[in-house]
Amino acid sequence: MHLWASFRESNKDIRLLWASVFARMCGFGLTNQVLVLYLELIGVEESKIGLFMTLTLWGDTFISYLLTWYAEAIGRRRVMVMGTIMMMGSGLVFASCSNYVLLVLAAILGVISPSGDETGPFKSVEEASIAHLTPHNHRPEIFAIYGLFGTAGAAMGSITAGFVVDHLSKSLAWSLESCYRWVFIIYAGISVLKLVFMLALSEKCEISDDDEDEEEDEITDESSSLLPSETPATSQKGSLGLSLQTQHYLPRLLIIFMLDSFGYGLFPSAWVVYYFKKVFKVTASGLGLLFFCTNAIDAISSLPSAFFAKLLGPVKAILFTQAPSAVLFMMITFTSEFWVAALLYFANCATSTMDVVPRQILLTSIVQKNELTKVMGVVNIGKTFARSIGPLFTGKLAEHPGALKYGFVMNASCVLLADLILATNFLQKDSLIKKQQSKHQQIQ
Repeated sequence: MHLWASFRESNKDIRLLWASVFARMCGFGLTNQVLVLYLELIGVEESKIGLFMTLTLWGDTFISYLLTWYAEAIGRRRVMVMGTIMMMGSGLVFASCSNYVLLVLAAILGVISPSGDETGPFKSVEEASIAHLTPHNHRPEIFAIYGLFGTAGAAMGSITAGFVVDHLSKSLAWSLESCYRWVFIIYAGISVLKLVFMLALSEKCEISDDDEDEEEDEITDESSSLLPSETPATSQKGSLGLSLQTQHYLPRLLIIFMLDSFGYGLFPSAWVVYYFKKVFKVTASGLGLLFFCTNAIDAISSLPSAFFAKLLGPVKAILFTQAPSAVLFMMITFTSEFWVAALLYFANCATSTMDVVPRQILLTSIVQKNELTKVMGVVNIGKTFARSIGPLFTGKLAEHPGALKYGFVMNASCVLLADLILATNFLQKDSLIKKQQSKHQQIQ
């Protein structure tokens, strides 16, 4: 089985990056379960909660821009260490403070995910490092395992938060505010573990002069075939310091990914937690168990996504999984029974993560290695900025009983439109990317 072969051949740095994403997403899964409820408990209005999420994501956009655009000059490992220390600091502030302004500043300067998903500079730098360390024929499997560890970590964090809050509040009679604060203390503790992983990474994660020379050879042999025939050679640099190949595709990728992220920002998982809590009166343990199950199925579904990416090509694989996922999410709007809503959300999660690996393959196949960190940083910054707009609308919807459910429809509509644009611009690239993956190379 190629998945097992890729796992067995992975080197120490790849495995440390797998451990890193597990720890980080475990922390994000923890805080996702309590963030909105904690802010409401300390007296923050729903509209201000939406503003909090937007400001946090804007801060993440700015921090991510600085750290990812200059990551090669600073050093990828240094960037990941800096981000981890920021993550630790934000957890400690949330555990000890109730002031709205200070919490916003901590979330902006530190790393608190308002959506339970990736935030900050980690994802861009880690994915660029993994692509740098992995040949094309192993990338679908290596990225699938990376996704598996990430969603497994989120699942572990979700169920841990639910049971920690219920145990402390019911068995030990702690106040809910104290329970939520302890969740953020655990979050800070997880960041210490992540810091150990980052400090253990080797120099192989960094781009060297030899890597750039090798990249030039690859461009001549392969990458130019991914461009339209009228486009000049990919090794030439444009006005932004990026190759002409990258500048050709980057605007199209930004439109697609930003539209998708705008839809996601309208109804992220933190608001799903809030919606289920308010509409269906679900307990903290019940919500924790639900999100453990959805994140667990997310983790499992990342493995067959590598198979679909190789069988269909990355673009077809995205369309094959993302469109049904959007329809399932939209259907939650029209149910009044918790078990039906939970089943639909579970089915949505079973397919939504299966587009992650194909997206990673598409990006890393049409972008040069020495530009991956910058490009992934720009893409993730664009996604974060687009996502930041949504909570402003969601916060307003939450102030009107019965209106919040329409966020599901708005989310799904944006995703389906993004899929249409993706198919129009990139569907023809599948055959060329599959040809790249057919060349067998070993992981160094």
